[in-house]
Amino acid sequence: MEFNAHKPIYLQICSQLYEQILRGELKADDRILSVRDYGIQLGVNPNTIMRSYETMTAAGIIYNKRGIGYFISAEAKDIVLKQMREEFLEKELPEVIKKMKLLGVTVEDVKSML
Repeated sequence: MEFNAHKPIYLQICSQLYEQILRGELKADDRILSVRDYGIQLGVNPNTIMRSYETMTAAGIIYNKRGIGYFISAEAKDIVLKQMREEFLEKELPEVIKKMKLLGVTVEDVKSML
């Protein structure tokens, strides 16, 4: 995984897992890699992975079975979809619209690409 210097690594890790959930690669009650194993796989400090897991646990996306590991919650897909849609509509789309106006790109131009 290549990391973006403009966004905290722990949030990028969350985003990667969110995309896997939305694509159906991770489903309810699937076990995810341990903090240590995921840290090794990505080449990051286990504390960074732990921060990602704590963030996702607080949001209800994953849950911890003490001594067994972390698992995807039954509500994960709905939570992630809602969270990512809100982020897109509030942060990313306004930037896209601003750039479209600046460049003279119309809605019809976008529709023709779809």
